[in-house]
Amino acid sequence: MLELRNVYTSFNKGTVDEMNLFKDFNLKINKGEFVSIIGSNGSGKTTLLNLICGTYNLDSGAVFFDGKDITKVKEYKRAKHIGRVFQDPKKGTCSNLTILENFALADNKQKRYSLTNAISKKRIDYYRQIISECNMGLEDRMNVKVGTLSGGQRQALALVIAAMTDIDLLILDEHTAALDPNSSETIMLLTDKVVKEKDLTAIMVTHNIRHASTFGNRLLMMNSGEIIMDKSGKEKENTSINDILTVFNEISIEVGN
Repeated sequence: MLELRNVYTSFNKGTVDEMNLFKDFNLKINKGEFVSIIGSNGSGKTTLLNLICGTYNLDSGAVFFDGKDITKVKEYKRAKHIGRVFQDPKKGTCSNLTILENFALADNKQKRYSLTNAISKKRIDYYRQIISECNMGLEDRMNVKVGTLSGGQRQALALVIAAMTDIDLLILDEHTAALDPNSSETIMLLTDKVVKEKDLTAIMVTHNIRHASTFGNRLLMMNSGEIIMDKSGKEKENTSINDILTVFNEISIEVGN
């Protein structure tokens, strides 16, 4: 499904602040896996997502998607097959547009159109149906501007929109970090439901170790651009939060967090 081969990536190249984060980094993610990634600050979690999505370029190495080399493929072209939900609820939706208009934008991704002709009346019932599954009453607020929604409501909308089109991979970039505890739990349950119902491959970066332990079928821990823990299937199920915390705390002390 997704593979990173022999990846090297550096920042601030040629300056005193030059940092080599990934050195001969390799990762393979199989179709249908829901991978949770944890690690201390600066471990490379979000950088990894940016390499997958094409936000950052590699110094060397390659990224393969469904067997095809996409290393040189631009971010906007990768977005046809990769959906992404960011930490900031404002990034996944347009504040000044209504819920309905946001759906229309997503529905016409990578097509040429003017907004006045974008909203298909035939699709409105479908939009209402999929947003109703969030159980937030948003199906009755389709003409409300998204900027007036709460953080949890907006993130739920961003998640539904990201998974609405025919994507193969869902990227979750600390998508519950900016939410209150109740909204965070609601979004995680919705995430799990969306991933399972649409049979998506998903990669979730999170600082919430309980979420990483509870959700998904594979757990990675990163440190300094390396994977130091990789648990999947039964092995992940048998790994307790205390087991994870023991390793995590050791790393945090080493890096001074």
